[in-house]
Amino acid sequence: MDDIQDQISANELASFFHELADVAGRIARTHFRSSVDFERKQDLTPVTIADRTIEVELRRLIGARFPDHGILGEEMGSTPGDRYTWYLDPIDGTKSFISGMPLFGTLVALADERKGAVVAGMIDMPALAERWYGTSRGATFNGKPAKVSRTARLEDAQIYTSSPDFFTPQDWARYDILSKKAMFRRFGGDCYQYGLLASGHCDLVVETSLKSFDFMALIPVVEGAGGVIRDWDGRPLTPDSDGRVIAAANDSLLKQALSVLKQ
Repeated sequence: MDDIQDQISANELASFFHELADVAGRIARTHFRSSVDFERKQDLTPVTIADRTIEVELRRLIGARFPDHGILGEEMGSTPGDRYTWYLDPIDGTKSFISGMPLFGTLVALADERKGAVVAGMIDMPALAERWYGTSRGATFNGKPAKVSRTARLEDAQIYTSSPDFFTPQDWARYDILSKKAMFRRFGGDCYQYGLLASGHCDLVVETSLKSFDFMALIPVVEGAGGVIRDWDGRPLTPDSDGRVIAAANDSLLKQALSVLKQ
C-alpha cells in the first residue's frame, strides 16, 4: 500500500479530520443535556446513544474514504486493515457528558503501523467549539498555531489529572507526591487538559488507566505544539503501552516529573 501522503495531501487529510469532528460534534450536541439514558458496559463505565451513534458514523465515513484502513474504536472494537489504523473515542469523558459538564471531547487519530507513528490526531470539544489538530508539522487550535508553555521548573508548573479514582493506591501515592511539588494541581478535564497543555495553559498532565483510543490522538497534538508525551518510564507511547501517561511542556519538566514518579 502506498504511503498516505501519496493518497491524499496534508490539507485534504486535515479537511477530512475536520469533517469527522464536525459530524461527531453535531451528534454529540443533539444529545447533550437532553437527559440521555446510559448503560453500563462490562467494565462498569457508562455508554450512551451518542457514543455509539458517533462511532457508527465515523466508521462509515472512514470506510468510504479509506476502505483498506483498519479502525479501532472504544465502542465497537477493532476492524483489521492493511497499513493504517484509525483510533476513535467518540465521547471521551462520558461521565461529563451525562452530567451536563461540557468538558467531553471526540478523539480521532490516524496511525501508520508500519512506521510506528501517529500521522495526525484531533481533540474536538463540541460543547465548547474548541478543536486541536496535530501532525509532525505542528499543532493548531481553532486553526491557529498552538504552542506549549515555557515553564521549565516543576515548582512553577500547573499539573492536571482527570480523577484520583483512575489510580491504583500505589500510583496515586506517586502522583500525590509529584503534584504537591508543582505550583498547584487541578482535577477533571479528560482529553481537554491535553489541549490546554498544547495551548500553554497548563504544564503537566499525568494519568493512568488510559486505552490506546484515549491517547493516540493526543500524541501529535502535544508533540506538534512542542511538548512531549510518554509513559511513566519515559518511553514513547504505542498502542501496547500500559495506560500510564505523562505529558509535559518540555523535556526538562518531563525529566523532573519522571524522577519523582520513579522514587
